[in-house]
Amino acid sequence: MIPGMGGMDPKQMQKMMKQMGINTVEIDAKRVVIETDSENIVITEPSVTQIEMQGQKSYQISGKVSTEQAIKEDDVKMIMEQAGVSREDALAALKEANGDIAEAIMKLKG
Repeated sequence: MIPGMGGMDPKQMQKMMKQMGINTVEIDAKRVVIETDSENIVITEPSVTQIEMQGQKSYQISGKVSTEQAIKEDDVKMIMEQAGVSREDALAALKEANGDIAEAIMKLKG
């Protein structure tokens, strides 16, 4: 039951929302990543609900949240060129070096 809803159970809530033109769908997501310029917000074991109202879709997400440094494609390309390695190797080295481009190149060349 949802607090503050006067003891209304989830089925009643869903029926009421549908009458108001609000449709909800549970999405079977494995992982959700929100990419920003400085970091990626990673949500594992997510519970994702799509909510559609008046033609607009929005998503409600909950789960275990962690962050990881954002990897820029330009950085990966630079490491590939400088170290003469594949994209996968450059990406792995950059992650291992916590985003430090120079350190990643040195590890690949050494």
